[in-house]
Amino acid sequence: MEVQVPRNPKPSKIMGRLILIAVLVVVSCSREVVGSRGHHGWRSFDYSAISCRPFTATLTDFGGVGDGVALNTKAFRLAVNFLSRFGPVGGAMLYVPPGKWLTGSFNLTSHFTLFLDQDAVILGSQDENDYPVIKPLPSYGRGRDNEGGRFISLIFGTNLTDVVITGNNGTLDGQGSPWWDKYRNRTLNHTRPYLIEIMYSKHIQISNITLLNSPNWNVHPVYSSDIIIEWITILAPTRSANTDGINPDSCTNIRIQDCYIVSGDDCIAVKSGWDEYGIAFGMPTKQVVIRRVTCISPTSAIIALGSEMSGGIEDVRAEDILAIDTESAVRIKTGVGRGGYVKDIYVRRVTMKTMKYVFWMTGNYGSHPDDKYDPNALPVIKNINYRDMVAENARMAARLEGILGDTFTGICISNVTIGLAQDAKKVPWKCTDISGVTSGVVPQPCDLLPDQGPKKVSCYFPTETLPIENVEVQTCAFRQKLHMV
Repeated sequence: MEVQVPRNPKPSKIMGRLILIAVLVVVSCSREVVGSRGHHGWRSFDYSAISCRPFTATLTDFGGVGDGVALNTKAFRLAVNFLSRFGPVGGAMLYVPPGKWLTGSFNLTSHFTLFLDQDAVILGSQDENDYPVIKPLPSYGRGRDNEGGRFISLIFGTNLTDVVITGNNGTLDGQGSPWWDKYRNRTLNHTRPYLIEIMYSKHIQISNITLLNSPNWNVHPVYSSDIIIEWITILAPTRSANTDGINPDSCTNIRIQDCYIVSGDDCIAVKSGWDEYGIAFGMPTKQVVIRRVTCISPTSAIIALGSEMSGGIEDVRAEDILAIDTESAVRIKTGVGRGGYVKDIYVRRVTMKTMKYVFWMTGNYGSHPDDKYDPNALPVIKNINYRDMVAENARMAARLEGILGDTFTGICISNVTIGLAQDAKKVPWKCTDISGVTSGVVPQPCDLLPDQGPKKVSCYFPTETLPIENVEVQTCAFRQKLHMV
């Protein structure tokens, strides 16, 4: 299926040749089917995407073998490379059919859709050699697991526009168990790969797929904008190492909704760089909408802000959240040397069942990339709003610890009822170096958050919508002619 395109042809010739390629592909596939014996049928379905594609190919067209044993890295790379030629005429979709498709890392391209059939499983190779080592992120200065580089993600892309990863609940299985063991045993020389990482990109959609057993974080958009992540299921053992669900990092305009996450770490972690590297890079994460998310994570948070937040985090809106057996609700993680800020955070309508802490802010998170951080770089934490929340079986209502000489300000908590567990702490609120108000909160808050009365305060939640909320997906049609014996 390789088609040679001359170097540097004129734009009009490029378009003509791309259209010719498309026609040749369609005719070639049609001839193959027509020339075969048997009954002909169609596989067809509709799916939702930010962009529909006029052209489609199947992984088997490029030599893919879905037996769970053969390595398909070459097939994925050939497919993406070939389909990248259709970008100027609307792009193309790569259909991953039923089967188990073992692969190492492969890159995506612009104006491209990766679609996983409901019975398709992409299996991440467990061989380190199938993941090239790339440079650390500039806003981190080093890998998170180790100094130096990091293994590239299983599915990776950089400097892309208009990319969709979707399916009818097909599966991406990172087979992470050996990676977790190597991490715990300190036998890795580089940071473990993520399942999906998209860098320096815009107009990204990740939806309607299941992610299993990631070696590290599951979904990591970084230095990107206009991102929709919805209707995905993320599953990992609750004691697996750092299997965060969704981590937008130095990104703008993000919509995360209708997701189910079981994780060994934070279900969603909003980040923006680490200490002096994040401060120098200076790219905040902002305009984030999180809604209708269910989280199970006994050792971590539903939503974490930080700990890498040195580029700043602002305007995060979370609502209609369910937490089951989760360490904390929204946790702010920062410390001396981080710099940056976390501000304008709005959370409402959260239901929590079995929690260690309902509210948790940590000003003593001491993890640093190296010893070059500035001890005078103090974070600014302000305008944090929580309202309309119910918790049951909580061991502690709140642990709110600011930084001496760097008070966390503007904390507002209203209309919150917390049912304490039988083994709850005798003092349900612990507060240091914070300031704010409460209204209609049970049990009685600490003195640093004076109660204004049940009707005097309703913590603010914005009424205007963010741009990403107004982005609508299209209904796209997939049709594939089949040969049925």
